[in-house]
Amino acid sequence: MDLDVVFLGTSGSAPTARRAPSATLLRRAGERLLVDCGEGTQRQLLRSDVGLVELEEVFLTHLHADHFLGLPGMLKTFALRGRETAMTVYGPHGTRELFGSLRRLFGRLTYEVSVAELEPGDVLARDGYRLVTFPVDHGVDALGYALVEAPRPGRFDVDAAAALGVPSGPERGRLQQGSPVTLDDGRVVTPEEVVGPDRAGRVVVVAGDTAPAASVVEAAAGADVLVHEATFLADERDRARETRHSTAGEAALVAREAGVKVLALTHVSNRYGGREVEEEARQLFAQTIVPRDFDVVDVPFPERGPPVLVPRGAKRGRGEVGST
Repeated sequence: MDLDVVFLGTSGSAPTARRAPSATLLRRAGERLLVDCGEGTQRQLLRSDVGLVELEEVFLTHLHADHFLGLPGMLKTFALRGRETAMTVYGPHGTRELFGSLRRLFGRLTYEVSVAELEPGDVLARDGYRLVTFPVDHGVDALGYALVEAPRPGRFDVDAAAALGVPSGPERGRLQQGSPVTLDDGRVVTPEEVVGPDRAGRVVVVAGDTAPAASVVEAAAGADVLVHEATFLADERDRARETRHSTAGEAALVAREAGVKVLALTHVSNRYGGREVEEEARQLFAQTIVPRDFDVVDVPFPERGPPVLVPRGAKRGRGEVGST
């Protein structure tokens, strides 16, 4: 089952010529989960090979304008296309009040939009995974989101099953699903005899805007991918503390302590290009990347290797030259 992270907007606070404000799309099989919807997100989707799909869920990390300004326009565009599919917008405390104000901008819609306010520690159960919210440190009501897959059954040992006399067919299927089977001679074969230990699912964590925080370390423990902001470099550490943001080095320390496989740094200030942000972080955590808009991180199952950066992996017409 495919799982990847599409970086639609990687700029901090304001758009630049090369980077749009915050927007990150999680794709799992046929599901599309948009985390934050900065200015111009619908255009970023149209410029990508994702297209302006009828997203059913949008998740806001917090209510600063660079994380939601793209929402009114996108909602209105969906209505202009005659959309009928309902949508849910999730966010921290205050999202419902914000949405009430935004209605003056997008007006009457052709579909229902509901708003769900979440608290840290809330869990949204889904088919095969759950979305878990966790607190961050940004000086306002703010949430991070962790996509946590359920463990998968262990590998079925065909040779062991054959040695025990388990015939090919439904008996082997029941064993792999965790149920014992009784053979024709009366012997009982248990799953533990032919199925290995459960295999880990995948974990992708999107922290949003935050100062370095123990809560992020906890939520990202062992994660395949941690998407963390890096608004500043070390020479602006005082400014980072004042605004409850992180330096690249601080984000790297969070990733190192959490033991993640890959750290993806976003919310890059227009003071910097991606290269110096990556260089600072890699001094402390080597598995750091600084995605550009339209880059993709593929997240395979753990036994198939680590997450892989695909430069411009979601760009419509990949021959287009980009820059950090």
